[in-house]
Amino acid sequence: MPKKPKPSASRSRPASVAPPRSGDVERILRFEEDSPFKLLGPHYQAAERRVVIRAFLPRAQEAWVRRRDGSRWHSIPMQRLHEEGLFQAVFADEEGTFAYRLRFREPGGYEQERADPYAFGGCITDFDLYLIGEGNHFQSYEKFGARPMRLENVDGVHFAVWAPNAASVSVVGDFNRWQAGAHPLARIQSSAVWGLFIPGLKAGELYKLALRSKLDGRVYLKADPYALQAELRPQTASVVADLGRFRWQDANWLQQRAQCKTLAGPVAVYEVHLGSWRRDVEQGGGFLSYRELARQLVEYALSLGYTHLELMPVMEHPLDESWGYQVINYYAPTSRFGRPEDFMYFVDYCHRHGLGVILDWVPAHFPKDEHGLNLFDGGQIYASGNWRRAEQKEWGTLVFDFGRNEVRNFLISNALFWLEQYHIDGLRVDAVASMLYLDYARRPGEWEANRYGGRENLEAVEFLKKFNHEVHARHPGVLTLAEESTAWPGVTRPEYTGGLGFDLKWNMGWMHDTLEYFSRNPAYRKFHQGQITFSLLYAFTERFMLPLSHDEVVYGKRALLEKMPGDDWQKFANLRLLYGYLFGHPGKKLLFMGNDFAQRAEWNCGASLDWHLLREPAHQGVQRLVQDLLHLHRREPPLHEWDFDSRGFEWIDFSDQEQSVLSFIRWAQDYRQLLFFAFNFTPVPRWNYRLGVPKPGFYREILNTDAREYGGSGLGNRGGLRADLLASHGRPCSLNLVLPPLAAVVFRLEADE
Repeated sequence: MPKKPKPSASRSRPASVAPPRSGDVERILRFEEDSPFKLLGPHYQAAERRVVIRAFLPRAQEAWVRRRDGSRWHSIPMQRLHEEGLFQAVFADEEGTFAYRLRFREPGGYEQERADPYAFGGCITDFDLYLIGEGNHFQSYEKFGARPMRLENVDGVHFAVWAPNAASVSVVGDFNRWQAGAHPLARIQSSAVWGLFIPGLKAGELYKLALRSKLDGRVYLKADPYALQAELRPQTASVVADLGRFRWQDANWLQQRAQCKTLAGPVAVYEVHLGSWRRDVEQGGGFLSYRELARQLVEYALSLGYTHLELMPVMEHPLDESWGYQVINYYAPTSRFGRPEDFMYFVDYCHRHGLGVILDWVPAHFPKDEHGLNLFDGGQIYASGNWRRAEQKEWGTLVFDFGRNEVRNFLISNALFWLEQYHIDGLRVDAVASMLYLDYARRPGEWEANRYGGRENLEAVEFLKKFNHEVHARHPGVLTLAEESTAWPGVTRPEYTGGLGFDLKWNMGWMHDTLEYFSRNPAYRKFHQGQITFSLLYAFTERFMLPLSHDEVVYGKRALLEKMPGDDWQKFANLRLLYGYLFGHPGKKLLFMGNDFAQRAEWNCGASLDWHLLREPAHQGVQRLVQDLLHLHRREPPLHEWDFDSRGFEWIDFSDQEQSVLSFIRWAQDYRQLLFFAFNFTPVPRWNYRLGVPKPGFYREILNTDAREYGGSGLGNRGGLRADLLASHGRPCSLNLVLPPLAAVVFRLEADE
């Protein structure tokens, strides 16, 4: 046990001074003070040429000021002013304040020594406050939260938080026995921002924010909204993290991304839930780590031919069953799979191996968990105070107040944070429709019209435009994607033309119509031909992504394979046909994990995918088809160059509903390369089926979803056909085809005559 420090001489001897006002002391002791620097820390009294040092040390029995005199440290006892731990020392004959440390003894003889937090200034400037107030501080994550730094040559952590309804705020953690008020933050000027530098703290410290509300007097214990790391559920503390330790190795990727016209190239996305893609069998079915996932998941995605991963939300969330869509810690990757630097490793590994990373991002709503943003300082500062706008009843969550500057600042800074600190390549914005409409999932009387009497959420519209503007202006090459399920116009038009400014919109209409059509008995599909062709009436009104996502394989909707009608042979044939149609249709592509090998069961977020199915030939065949389609999509310019331009698409015949056959051509931008697609949506082979083509030459059959290697019957066109000089369907030439049952066939024109 360390020995009690002995008082020693100093060039400035202690002197007596009048005690502080009792009201000031009581506010500190009762955790009601918003300006703790008035009482605590060093105070130079120029007229008396003395320095008064006060410290609030709630558990201390004795305390000393440690001051260096040359090469020696001297310990000067502090006077206890209050039994609850307020101490004071007075130094006479001083020319100003000086550097010192506090040493104190707690019960049991445990001693600590540290620099005094109230001897340091802060790092929030007037300009910061100005930008925060107007909602334009888009690097606010550098100022708010717990940020390790070196201040006045001392290492520590600076804490800052926005809390307009707080009467007092303090940071609590293991370092102060979680006692509210032990380290009170100071209100910065007259703003709603609070801050304090605590020397000696470092990465790894657990902490929360204690906020006494001036609305009801209660103390709210909250996770830090800007925390960079959080404890693994069910624990809820924030963790101090240092993101500057990781050494990125993806500079070439970032440089190429900024120069690349991504949307003119192939974009095929593998949507993944990290917690259930694959489990660690050797560890009893536990999670794989970010680093294990990097090696296994990246190898798998690249082997199939995907260009991007899309990760369902990795931001920290307490409830596994929310899949990450009810976020508590917007700035912290979940600790389920490791630390922040481990997630950095994951992204870096993806980039070094040529795979982009898109994150699902949830600015639409947040959960009501007590330790989160809900009633953060006793008031609803992140959601609207108007109940008709505040609650999202469909999910039991709260809607962000997009009209509040500080809230927009929090969210846009968060979007940029993932791009700048984690090098993310794209953000897919979840539930955009719920943001755009004030009456979304609300009955009459449960919503309030905008100032023009309409149902549009005008503040959310402006927020989305600003989000897209800032992302694209600061990070060329980064993609933004909207999960928007309505007919809102201009989702992918630039914001300066009145659009929302997204790069891509999920084509939910295509997905619903296509899956409904495929679920029908093939004998009745002829009555619903318009359902499968309808999407081409609007396919070029937006820049679309065609998603077969997680939402379609949960909650009783069944896996894609089980949506298909008929016996097992027909189910697999229909699924292969669906994938052929997906890759032939204009638009970027997205497949949810498990879809690529025909998972039979609905997705379960609490278990691994059914990888054992790949021991069966039918599932191997589907995976092989998806792999070939993905590589074809990468290799063939007609499949990606004009995804958003009607000049790249040409119907051959969409009117043969009696036989349920469709055919079309995809053109490359040079109008020299073309791919010809024909689809037979019935289990009846079509012999001598003639279809017109625009050019003479040899049309090589480059893909047939009925091929034996995919699990089909092997019926086809013997590798290709030479076009007959026989006009058909308004074209000068034609092909006399065999259309296999429930199959798609793809031909490439290889030579003109």
